[in-house]
Amino acid sequence: MTITQESELVEVPFWFDPLCPWAWVTSRWLLEVERVRPVRADWRLMSLAHLNLVQRKGEGLSEDYRNQMEKAWGPVRVCAAAAEHAGRGVLGPLYTAIGTRFHNQRRRDDPTVITEALTEVGLPDELVKAATGEEFDQLIRDSHDEAFNEVGLDVGTPVLRISGTALFGPVLRQAPRGEAAGRLWDGLVLVAGTEGFFELKRSRDRSVRPSFD
Repeated sequence: MTITQESELVEVPFWFDPLCPWAWVTSRWLLEVERVRPVRADWRLMSLAHLNLVQRKGEGLSEDYRNQMEKAWGPVRVCAAAAEHAGRGVLGPLYTAIGTRFHNQRRRDDPTVITEALTEVGLPDELVKAATGEEFDQLIRDSHDEAFNEVGLDVGTPVLRISGTALFGPVLRQAPRGEAAGRLWDGLVLVAGTEGFFELKRSRDRSVRPSFD
């Protein structure tokens, strides 16, 4: 499909937590869709820590996963501080800078990642201080609630909105490229635009890990 200047550009709200590998794969797919369809991602924040530790009250979490969720506050808080400092338009580049290091480079436990990412996108280093404070938590909750008040608390991330409908997913092992990415988008548009559509899901093999290639 060739995108022409006359094509009506569709903005797609996409809620992400930078720590989630599945959201990362889906976000890279959405960027691929931008190349082959008149689509533009509208990056928004959600918080796995808020979802799991506050809204779900930490129920059923292993000790290891609970520790991961406690650490998850930091990156999303920095993203919120960046959006407050430079506008929401910075979220896409910053997400790419953080996510590339977290997921592709497998540096999730590297304390220098956030500062590196801020520098890459031209933001001041001192924004990293937001990771340990609660100043931007309300901003995060407001953005988070916009998605989860609609899709419910029994899902996670990614969440996006298509044709006015917020959906959990698509959950992908790896991001389709080129026209394959476009065809998946076309299918989601049809599903989301179907009156009365509620759920489409299959069980995921827990041994399957996301691929960032």
